Amino acid sequence: MSSNKPHYEAESDEIVKRDSQRWTFRPRGFNIIWGHDERYWNLPKKGTDDPAELVQVCWLELTGTTKDSLPDGKYEIKFKLEVKPGAFGLSNSPIFMMAKVGKRGRYKWNKIKLQEKNSDNRTVTVEPTFQIEVKGSTDDNKLYFGLYEVWTGKWKGGLLIHKATVDPVGP
Repeated sequence: MSSNKPHYEAESDEIVKRDSQRWTFRPRGFNIIWGHDERYWNLPKKGTDDPAELVQVCWLELTGTTKDSLPDGKYEIKFKLEVKPGAFGLSNSPIFMMAKVGKRGRYKWNKIKLQEKNSDNRTVTVEPTFQIEVKGSTDDNKLYFGLYEVWTGKWKGGLLIHKATVDPVGP
């Protein structure tokens, strides 16, 4: 897809609503800052389960939004990420998962650790999770969430984003 805009806007058909409380976001279902620039990101072909590859950026911002409001309850957001051999700038950067309920909601955040190297120099799969509670009936109970590292200005690369899921947490 060719575009004059450097930022990639999510394709709604790449966000799968499994039921009223469960969502799966494929890589093309995220808004990705600098996502249209192949110097920074490699996006998978539409409709595939291939990951998006962070080639190199100094501003990591990858966000998703549920298409519909969520019913009251506690939800877990989980990303499936892979750190490739040769990755850089990830282990020494403060990478955060952040989420809020409603456009006017307050963000809650959790710092995640990504390890660039392991003993045998293989790809490392990481599945960080984050929980947030939806309560109260407002007009907008959509979930806004993402991965961020926008504070250091340091370059980072070698991260694969496979998907994110939103699922209810049992009582």
